Amino acid sequence: MPFYKNLVFWAYTAAFLGVFSHATSEFFSVLSGVSGPEVSVWRYLLGSACLLVVALSLKSSRNLIEPLRKDGLRIVVLSVCGMSLGQLLFHWSLDFASIVQVATMVTTMPMGVMVADAIINKSRITTPKVISGLGAFGGVVFLLTDGYLEQLQLASGAIYGVLMALGCAVVGSIYLVLIRPLISEYGAIRMTTLTFVLGAGALWLVVGLAWGVWVDPTTLFERPPQAYLSLITLGLWNTCIGFILWLWGLSAAPDMGRANYLFFLKPVIAALLALAILGSSITAVQVAAIVVVCGCVLVEIFYDQLATLFGGRGAD
Repeated sequence: MPFYKNLVFWAYTAAFLGVFSHATSEFFSVLSGVSGPEVSVWRYLLGSACLLVVALSLKSSRNLIEPLRKDGLRIVVLSVCGMSLGQLLFHWSLDFASIVQVATMVTTMPMGVMVADAIINKSRITTPKVISGLGAFGGVVFLLTDGYLEQLQLASGAIYGVLMALGCAVVGSIYLVLIRPLISEYGAIRMTTLTFVLGAGALWLVVGLAWGVWVDPTTLFERPPQAYLSLITLGLWNTCIGFILWLWGLSAAPDMGRANYLFFLKPVIAALLALAILGSSITAVQVAAIVVVCGCVLVEIFYDQLATLFGGRGAD
């Protein structure tokens, strides 16, 4: 079968493009000039609006009532306590901890998915997965700190941000495992749309009540061009397009835990983008870390083929 007709190929490609979208979200969050929980509300409101347009424009995803009629409570709980809570914790954590600390904790998500899948679906945690996961995470730590691990030391108040980032990884891992059967049944576009539309209302209310920040979408274009263009990009590219690709790719892959190892590439992509766009320098330690991360991810994804090639057992 040609590679372009292989569902597994497209699943991994979609998941990778979703990770690429995730890797650019920090750029536009910073450029927007909006900090903390408020930017997560803007992202949800604009992202859900884009998703609604996409869903309603396609016949296959237009019926948004059917999933709510059949699995309404389950979808609402996953939308509010899953994606919304995870995004809130992520953006809020950046108010306390550094980008390096937050990025390091969030990158534990692939290992969280592996554990959550084992607990919920009784899937096996194999030795190759553990080794490649630990190897990739170690490479991520060295990439983000440039080998100076003291950069991960917690300053006053940073512990709160680190714990919130860890909470984001845990919540996100459980969400990805639980949402997969719903995506398989109703499709990635419908489930992503419902997740963000329902989550947007909950997030808007929580941030308004807890922080006193009532986001008014009609004021979007009253901001400087850099701010509103960045927020629109967060909604359209980083949320609408990125999450559809990522969630569909993970749900269509034969082994979600293995496919989610692509998430380890997020800091690698961010580092390369910073090099290409911002002209940032890259050190020998960072280059070595990128090679380790990419190597571990590739070994995990192509483990069956490599095991067969070298005469080992091809199945995990």
